[in-house]
Amino acid sequence: MNQRISLLTLAMAIAFPAAAQTNDGGISAQMLREIEQSQKSSPADRALVNAIASNSIDNLAMNRANAGELDTYFSDETKSQTITDQQSSGRCWMFTGFNVLRGNFAQKTDSLRIELSHGYLFFWDQLEKANLFLQGVVDNAKKPMDDQRVQFFFKNPISDGGTFCGVADLTEKYGLVPKAVMAETFSSENTSRMSRLVSSKLREFGLQLRQMVADGKKPVAVRTEKTRMLGEVYRMLALTLGEPVKQFTYAFKDKNGKQIGPPKTYTPQEFYKEVAGAPLNGTFIMVMNDPRRPYYKTYEVEYDRHTYDGHNWKYVNLPMDDIEKMAIASIKDGRKLYSSYDVGKMLDRKRGYADTENFDYGALFGTTFGMDKAQRIATFDSGSTHAMTLSAVDLDADGKAKKWKVENSWGGEWGQKGSMIMTDRWFREYMFRLVVDKKYVPEDILKAYNQKPIMVAPEDPLFQADE
Repeated sequence: MNQRISLLTLAMAIAFPAAAQTNDGGISAQMLREIEQSQKSSPADRALVNAIASNSIDNLAMNRANAGELDTYFSDETKSQTITDQQSSGRCWMFTGFNVLRGNFAQKTDSLRIELSHGYLFFWDQLEKANLFLQGVVDNAKKPMDDQRVQFFFKNPISDGGTFCGVADLTEKYGLVPKAVMAETFSSENTSRMSRLVSSKLREFGLQLRQMVADGKKPVAVRTEKTRMLGEVYRMLALTLGEPVKQFTYAFKDKNGKQIGPPKTYTPQEFYKEVAGAPLNGTFIMVMNDPRRPYYKTYEVEYDRHTYDGHNWKYVNLPMDDIEKMAIASIKDGRKLYSSYDVGKMLDRKRGYADTENFDYGALFGTTFGMDKAQRIATFDSGSTHAMTLSAVDLDADGKAKKWKVENSWGGEWGQKGSMIMTDRWFREYMFRLVVDKKYVPEDILKAYNQKPIMVAPEDPLFQADE
């Protein structure tokens, strides 16, 4: 009898699937009929269904009127340099930061060229982030596991993303070495597996440290155990990335590969002074364009740093007009800039060309995509995803930007010989942050930057690390 009732119930559910949805807010039978009746079924619509089913959406939505030969002329351009390749890693922030350092070094020396080791600094970045996680767990150990800040740490114990603040803090603390001294490894160029394993180990360690605090262990005992845990992480990093060099011999070469002078022995800190000249911290400001928040106010992202003893991500929020003026001044003086973008939006990857008119998705789907920049940020639809080195601008007769160029870190075969061209209208919509040397910053903006910062939460949609 129970079996017959079950079969009857199943038969009714199959016969009346939409009727089973009775709660307000669900898709009722009446709503489903209205949805189905709203669909078009002309021959053109059926052809469109077939086309989309068999082709790339981008290929179908491409604006052919915007797909002609690119104008590659730029009125103001910094010195060209070799294009790098971050491979399958999220280290664009480090590659971009190093591009700025290399550009400054080449401008200072005029003849010498240098390739810096990303693997070296990446080792210290990962160890410092591991410590940042473990200490953050200790600092918040008395909070419940479902606390937002505790979840923030356990969700992403370690990552290879970052910002220019990390380049400044890490190089000042650990120095630099040439790429010839510490080369890339498989895991430095393909970070996902290593990152997952280290993250898993750190989560395990985090639970153990929380338990020690809950058990009333003294701070010195907790610190001793944390040091032991970091020793295990160090070993994992040394096996995958190589152990960082402590001293090395190196001779600089010119742009033609000719050795200049005899080899010298350096420590990483000594080599950092040779290349950078002085610590980066204090020489620059970070500016952002976030139309959700008041302009000319300074903000600081809580818990967003690469080293526990370093600097949080601090920035002044500015209109795009002010940002562009500083970028133009820097480029005109031959100085490259760290910059970051929502690079996946409206990008013609084959040509390395970004423009708001590259694709007409609305016409393809018979709809519109009408959110502005502030709305896209607030709804997690847009945000900074990738850092690149701003290297050139093309100005009109009135000194206004028409287009920009960045050096990318996806290899020399990508896009425009490793670079990307952006129209100014795209730049204004999808550029988010820029690092500017203070010499190009007007006094009123420096004054705004030096205000006491307003603290913001790291979960904000705009404060994801560049990858």
